[in-house]
Amino acid sequence: MSNSTLTLALSKGRIFDETLPLLKAAGIEVLEDPEKSRKLILPTNQPQVRVVLVRATDVPTYVQYGGADLGVTGKDTLIEHGAQGLYQPLDLNIARCRMSVAVRADFDYANAVKQGSRLKVATKYTTIARDFFATKGVHVDLIKLYGSMELAPLTGLADAIVDLVSTGSTLKANHLVEVERIMDISSRLVVNQAALKLKQAPIRALIEAFSAAVKAPAK
Repeated sequence: MSNSTLTLALSKGRIFDETLPLLKAAGIEVLEDPEKSRKLILPTNQPQVRVVLVRATDVPTYVQYGGADLGVTGKDTLIEHGAQGLYQPLDLNIARCRMSVAVRADFDYANAVKQGSRLKVATKYTTIARDFFATKGVHVDLIKLYGSMELAPLTGLADAIVDLVSTGSTLKANHLVEVERIMDISSRLVVNQAALKLKQAPIRALIEAFSAAVKAPAK
């Protein structure tokens, strides 16, 4: 990889789709559709810029260790990964959702918390969940799951879940209710600190274009 090539790590889906307009504002267009192409490295209309497709949870790792110069990743992923060695210049305000606690509709969460019950909490986001309940002084047993969190309270595996909520329709469909909002989540631009020194001009230009696009009023 030449010193002047910029590699941007993105994950497929919502983050990819919502980053495209920001790239466009910087004069960069991805030339292939990740949903149709089998390639994991996508060219752009700028010969010096390429996009690598990685799993959402791997974006900070690729950027931290130099597999990519910059990336776009959710605040949730950054907290879980730890942000060592990453420069975070910008909240891109995309892929917005919230991290919340949800329980079965018939579970008296407020009472369980008040009485100091030990809660079983299923989540993929163990760091966020641990910190949140620790600040509340609630004792929890964390159960790490990777998918279908909603099943955990329905099968008796857990009393509560900590998960990302966008519209809340999945919770509703599974007779779960949101009982506490932990934090709002959006996606951040992250930059490898060594790349920032070596490729300062192109990276700064990209950050500035993204920044202007984020601040621009929605059309």
